[in-house]
Amino acid sequence: MNKHPEIIDRLFKELTEKAAKEGHPEFAEQFVTCYADTLEKTAVSNEDGTVHVITGDIPAMWLRDSAAQVRPYLYVAKESRELQDIIGGVVRRQFYYLQLDPYANAFNNEPSGACWERDSDDQSPWVWERKYELDSLCYPIWLAYLLWKNTGYTKHLDESFCTGVKKILEIFRIEQNHEENSEYRFIRTRGNHTDTLSRDGKGALVKSGTGMIWSGFRPSDDACTYGYLIPSNMFAVVVLGYLEELANAVLHDEALAREAWALREEVHNGIEDYGHAVTWEFGEIYAYEADGYGMFNLMDDANVPSLLAMTYLGYPADEKIAENTRRFILSEGNPYFFSGKAAKGIGSPHTFSRHIWHISLAVQGMTSKTRKEQEDILSAMIATTGGKGMMHEGFHVDNPEIYTRDWFSWANAMYCELFLNYMGYHIEA
Repeated sequence: MNKHPEIIDRLFKELTEKAAKEGHPEFAEQFVTCYADTLEKTAVSNEDGTVHVITGDIPAMWLRDSAAQVRPYLYVAKESRELQDIIGGVVRRQFYYLQLDPYANAFNNEPSGACWERDSDDQSPWVWERKYELDSLCYPIWLAYLLWKNTGYTKHLDESFCTGVKKILEIFRIEQNHEENSEYRFIRTRGNHTDTLSRDGKGALVKSGTGMIWSGFRPSDDACTYGYLIPSNMFAVVVLGYLEELANAVLHDEALAREAWALREEVHNGIEDYGHAVTWEFGEIYAYEADGYGMFNLMDDANVPSLLAMTYLGYPADEKIAENTRRFILSEGNPYFFSGKAAKGIGSPHTFSRHIWHISLAVQGMTSKTRKEQEDILSAMIATTGGKGMMHEGFHVDNPEIYTRDWFSWANAMYCELFLNYMGYHIEA
């Protein structure tokens, strides 16, 4: 798309004036650059009315990234049918892809055969990558719900949506008992060890019957150490609640509502029963990953869903344990928390050591209890673009001119959302 709706120009004018009064015109200047990026450069309208959204410098659509990329437009979509149709078009494209392959994480706009790596002889020409990530099945429901909740729009809640959510619930049920019931395997013969699953592609052994849902990969696209990825299960709890509400209020499907509620309860109980770890320094915290047998991975990753993002996503966490967890992940106790001359924050094993992600900085700001911290983080994000004027994936804590990914639209969107939050704009959830 080369042109954005007129309402966005009005938003730019309004926020530019407000930011100038706040004494931070640079916040609005950065916002204008980042906010225009997704619609003008990454979104492609198809003849069927669906919208394909590439991540930026990788020419494929991730179910996760695309939802996060368009979420900041929900702030003004209530006043623009054009924006509603665009976001609805993204949802409809996501559910089209889900029905092609619910285990894939990224897709091509046409069956071109393009891919990150050809991992099997029968790989679909639609599929860019087939890493099963629990959050990839959560994000389309999340976006579909938020579009309806904030605008009243329902065009996207069609037959394809209904078929798709039933497929998602089917996969969730299968992967609650991955060891016994799942046929999913993923083996990549080239690349890093984090790009493939152990045990002939089945992944590390987990205990069945915990209530939680297994995930092969994290939202970073790295393999899970232990298959119960706690932040992604937290996200599943949230979106299952959204699905229950949609089923009751819009779809009028009592059976779907009951199924979503029952699964939500199981996953929530599983997290609270199997997802806590006790530490000497921080007390009881939420683990990043667990296996159900008592093994935990204590860390946090920059990609969302993350432990840092649990309140941003709306998970009903135990307040004390959540506070302990935040203290842990924003300290050197978290092996991926880095502090340097330019900034401090959370990075990821997906990128080099001592690299902080703009995404995690934005999430830290949006989950902060003080406006001053939000202000400081916005300033830090602007100061660490490496002179490019755009957000990146990861940047070096001592030298922001060393960074990964020139064009990462998800990171731009997260800056926009933090700025809007700072200026008092909020999305109803």
